Amino acid sequence: MIFLADFSVIKPDFGLLFWTTVIFILFWVIIGKFAFRPIMEGLKKRERDIQNSLDEAKRAREEMAKMKAENEELLAKAREERAQILKEAKEAKDRLIAEAKEQAKDEAKKIVANAKEQIENQKMAAIVELKNQVGKLSLEIAEKVIRKQLEGDKQQEAFVEDLVKDLKLN
Repeated sequence: MIFLADFSVIKPDFGLLFWTTVIFILFWVIIGKFAFRPIMEGLKKRERDIQNSLDEAKRAREEMAKMKAENEELLAKAREERAQILKEAKEAKDRLIAEAKEQAKDEAKKIVANAKEQIENQKMAAIVELKNQVGKLSLEIAEKVIRKQLEGDKQQEAFVEDLVKDLKLN
C-alpha cells in the first residue's frame, strides 16, 4: 500500500504513461475494428436509406405533380365535353320546339282548311236543298194554279197572294 501512497496523478512516472498509452491505442484499435466500423457502416447505410427515401419522395412528388396535371387536363376535357353536350342538348331542344311549332301551324292550317271546306260543302248542300225546295214549291204553286181554273185576273192575284202568305208562314 505504500506504493499507492506515493502515487500522484499530476506527476505520473514513465511506466504508467507508457502502459496507459499502449492500452489506450490497443483499446482504440479493438474498438475501431469491432465497434466503430459497424457503427460507421450502420451510419452509411442509414445515410443511403435516407437519401433513397428522399429520392423516392422527390420522384413521388414529381409523379404526383404529373398526375395532378393529367387530372386537371382530364377535368378540363370533361368540362369541355359537358359544355358541348349541354350545347347540343339545347340545340336539339330548340330544334324540337321549332319543329313542334311548325307541325302545330301546319295542323292548324289543315284544320282550318278542312273546316272551311266542310262549311263550303254544307253551304252548297243548303243551297241545293233550298233550290230543291223552291223548285218543289214553284211546281206546287204552278200545279195549283193550273188546276184551278180561274175566271178573272183579280182572282189569280188573290190566289197568288194567298199562296205567298202560305209560303211566308212555312
